[in-house]
Amino acid sequence: MEDHDEIIISRRTRKRKLRIGRVIFTILTLLFILIGVYSIFQYNSGKSLSKGNSIDPGPFKGDSIHPNYSSTENYLLLGIDDDGSGKSRSDTMMVLSWNKSEGTMRIISLMRDIYAEIPGYQSYKLNTAYYLDGVQLTKDTITGMFGIPIHHYAIIDFDSFESIVDIAFPNGVEIDVKKEMSKEIGVTLKKGKKQLNGKELLGYARFRADSEGDFGRVARQQEVLSAVKNEAFTPSVIMNVPKTIGALSGYIHTDLTTKDEITRALSFALKGGADIETMTVPIEGSYWFNSYSHAGSVIELDLEKNKEEISRFLNMKLD
Repeated sequence: MEDHDEIIISRRTRKRKLRIGRVIFTILTLLFILIGVYSIFQYNSGKSLSKGNSIDPGPFKGDSIHPNYSSTENYLLLGIDDDGSGKSRSDTMMVLSWNKSEGTMRIISLMRDIYAEIPGYQSYKLNTAYYLDGVQLTKDTITGMFGIPIHHYAIIDFDSFESIVDIAFPNGVEIDVKKEMSKEIGVTLKKGKKQLNGKELLGYARFRADSEGDFGRVARQQEVLSAVKNEAFTPSVIMNVPKTIGALSGYIHTDLTTKDEITRALSFALKGGADIETMTVPIEGSYWFNSYSHAGSVIELDLEKNKEEISRFLNMKLD
């Protein structure tokens, strides 16, 4: 009789566990569906915000992945500014090198006033290459001078940068402003730690009306990248990830497909905890200032010294 009772109790226990299991499974399924619907809605919402944004960088052909560096992809990152004529110069130029096997990211900032040999044109400031013939000429100029292979590109204009910051970081991005800044940036920034919105953050990154000039501006651009990375995993930012990716797919022009963009954006996000190493070209002690009637004030550099340092920084033999 006791055995019979135990069997009945055992069956009831199993049924209860099965019911609990089904409830948990149902709740998890509904949760995943809700997350999916929320993500799609947010993605489409972000993408709709970027309608009407138009950047025409021209055709692009990237370098092939070198078999000796098969896990490394280099991205040419350009921030462009329309001078009012309908044509743009690349005000910000960076190469992001992503080693996927090591999980490391390295960023090279290139000064816009570098006196560059532009293929098919007279030597001019580096940022003029984009003005002359878009992203391909910019890529060919940088690769030709420094030997850096470039596989993909991403371009954003400054109005779009402001919008993306406001979408991705609704509470702003914390920056320790070292001095009051206002000249030629469209905003006034006071000294001290501030939560900067998109317009203010762009102004901070573009300010150069001091003794540091472009060198100080490049340092602030790198500081902005670091600050954005530090803010990336706050709750308000995480909730906005689908919307941000949607906005990025519309605001940023790239040679990647939408599927590739989303995959890489998520991969970059997951690597957010990793340190980003930075360097500036030209390196210290390798440049001098000059002036030409056709180009104005420029930065001339010791090309070999800079190539050697870039090769060491990227851990890559350059052509």
